[in-house]
Amino acid sequence: MSKILVFSELAGEHVKTVTMEILGKMDGLHADVAVVGDLPQAALDDLAKYGAQNIHCLKGDNLEKYSPEGYAAALKTLIDEHGYDYVFAGSTSMGKDLLPRVAGMCDAGMATEVTNFTMDGGTFAGTRPFFAGKCLAKVEVQGPKPHFVTVRPNALGLNDSTTAGAGTKSEVAVSTGDLKAIIKEIVKGASNKLDLTEANIIVSGGRALKSAENFKILDEMANVLGATVGASRAAVDSGYATHDMQVGQTGKTVAPTLYIACGISGAIQHLAGMRTSKVIVAINTDPDAPIFTKADYGIVGDLFQIVPLLTEEFKKVL
Repeated sequence: MSKILVFSELAGEHVKTVTMEILGKMDGLHADVAVVGDLPQAALDDLAKYGAQNIHCLKGDNLEKYSPEGYAAALKTLIDEHGYDYVFAGSTSMGKDLLPRVAGMCDAGMATEVTNFTMDGGTFAGTRPFFAGKCLAKVEVQGPKPHFVTVRPNALGLNDSTTAGAGTKSEVAVSTGDLKAIIKEIVKGASNKLDLTEANIIVSGGRALKSAENFKILDEMANVLGATVGASRAAVDSGYATHDMQVGQTGKTVAPTLYIACGISGAIQHLAGMRTSKVIVAINTDPDAPIFTKADYGIVGDLFQIVPLLTEEFKKVL
């Protein structure tokens, strides 16, 4: 039976949801979890509920803040010690930075940005979008193990029928060696909203909002829904939104449960970044806008009238 490790990140008192998504797809296979530092009890309970067997908390010098070298050295030490066959992580900013480095250190193969996978017989087979999501490829990893896999957040969904694991916690002392760079301080942004790639609900605006000031009406809707605000490239290029809000081929690829596109025409570059959303709602004055061909629900009208009305209705319901 394959030995599986899932690298997890913390989001406040809980682990990031993508970790539970991955654990829920293991089909009864035992999987261990690795985190750097301590885990709150709430996070331990979440991991055990979704099937984590052993939870390794990695401790060592210069691991208080994320650094690619330090985390990679710590993770490789654990992999070598336990002989894992597969190592999974979310395709987050950290996951996309960390796992390729560890795969290189192990001289091993890797599958990135998978949106679905199976572990039949303990062997990985995944699905990965190509050409801006226009086609899907079946991917496998060959060569020496361990094999590494990153999974796109929100792509798998949470499995309701979970098989609880032992959730045994252990602290593992690791050495990071001599690091070329040490992170002294990480300055967080002012917003407490989830990153776009991890958000379950996204409200996005396009150039039709006409100014950065007008994005406030999207902020109001997002606050009611518990959503994160995104933007099209046209809105970013016009100076209405910052680049970290950009959804699309040259921005962030997202897969929320609900995506509300306000004043976005639906250029192919934008669709490439959000077409895997579970439900798409489009608001646009142009009934022939390409976004309506991908939307599950469409509203033809002025967003400056419709968005405030929707916000008020959401307030009544929620």
